[in-house]
Amino acid sequence: MFYEPRSGHGLPHDPFKAIVAPRPIGWISTVDRDGRNNLAPYSFFSAINTNPPMVSFTSEGLKHSPANARDTGEFVCNLSTLALAQQMNASSGPVGAGVDEFELAGLKTAPCHLVRPLRVAASPAALECKVTDFIQLKNLQGELTTRYMVLGEVVGVHIDEAYLRNGLFDTAAAQVLARCGYMDYAAVTEVFSLRRPDAAE
Repeated sequence: MFYEPRSGHGLPHDPFKAIVAPRPIGWISTVDRDGRNNLAPYSFFSAINTNPPMVSFTSEGLKHSPANARDTGEFVCNLSTLALAQQMNASSGPVGAGVDEFELAGLKTAPCHLVRPLRVAASPAALECKVTDFIQLKNLQGELTTRYMVLGEVVGVHIDEAYLRNGLFDTAAAQVLARCGYMDYAAVTEVFSLRRPDAAE
């Protein structure tokens, strides 16, 4: 089949999110201007640069996480794993600004070193980030949408040393979660290596 998104797809559910998958989940913790905690998962999330390390997440609507990141200039990306799947999902609900999703999901917190938001203590890794750009996305006609992208530079990295193997972070041991569209998720339980060809080859 072929369809133009502007004309609709005619399927029971939009296949776009299932095609661009699996997508890592940015489990974003922030604080608002009053210092209140917020935690929410975003599957439109990715690493976007290595030096300096940078990540981005996009929100469909100006929700608490992007608004807090914009207002305070800081956020934390907590690694979402299979062991934390239920808590991650519990933190995704539409709740009021004063609700602490850490408490709602039964999660213990841990302090960060360089930013104010707390991190998920049980997460195998967390990235402390400072906002570099806040973008309201536009469509082809140049019209502003109700979608917002937050870009941040990683200024601090937390790693649970239990997941380091010979100096490498063990993604399979952490069983990192990814979103696969619809209500579907995947967990990384095994990995394989491929050597990139060099110029001589």
